Amino acid sequence: MRLATYRAGKTCILYDADSLCDADRAPQTAPQLMLKGFDPAWWRDAGRVTGEAPGRGASLFLNVGEGVEWVLRPYRRGGLIARVSDARYLWTGLERTRAFRELRLTALLHERGLPVPRPVAARVTRHGLTYEAALITVRLPGARALAELITRQQADSALLERVGATVRRFHDAGLDHVDLNARNLLIDPEGRVWLIDLDRCRLRRPGRWQAANLARLQRSFEKFGAAEAMAAVRRGYAASA
Repeated sequence: MRLATYRAGKTCILYDADSLCDADRAPQTAPQLMLKGFDPAWWRDAGRVTGEAPGRGASLFLNVGEGVEWVLRPYRRGGLIARVSDARYLWTGLERTRAFRELRLTALLHERGLPVPRPVAARVTRHGLTYEAALITVRLPGARALAELITRQQADSALLERVGATVRRFHDAGLDHVDLNARNLLIDPEGRVWLIDLDRCRLRRPGRWQAANLARLQRSFEKFGAAEAMAAVRRGYAASA
């Protein structure tokens, strides 16, 4: 993975050069993707939007050719602050923006062999004291959220134990996932477990945050009416020690 930076006016893009080279197989060229690839209308006009993910911000699935898809996710605020602005964040420096931090962290974990989607690019556009941002990652073909499988009663004990083992791998690597929930754990057609959405996450020394991550996942299961599923997750987590 070769991370590089592209600047155009008030916009700065951090990108994986190898991913953009792969995308050159599609009708778009790398320069076009740099300038227009974060514009949903551009993809729609090209007839290359294949779907949309649920949740805040309306992430789009993009066809970039030869069976490869990307996920374009804008950063959006929630809660009371969203009433003021749901898309702008306080500017404290380029490398401290949420998009750049998430892309660099995802790239690091990906290179370490951990199951996260390959990052493609992050765009930050400054507006004085604020900024807007978006992130593009490679879509995992056929993957479904653990929340969906739980709701459909398709998550057996073996799968849940693999979820626990996967969470333990990330914890052993020092990842504090501040929003660990059943929607951010994806299961691919081969039954492999993936972790997504590393916004605001960071690497830390072992501590209480690990138990807090698991407690958050427990609350997520309770939300989907499957509190008992956490027992199998904890078994898998402990067995991977």
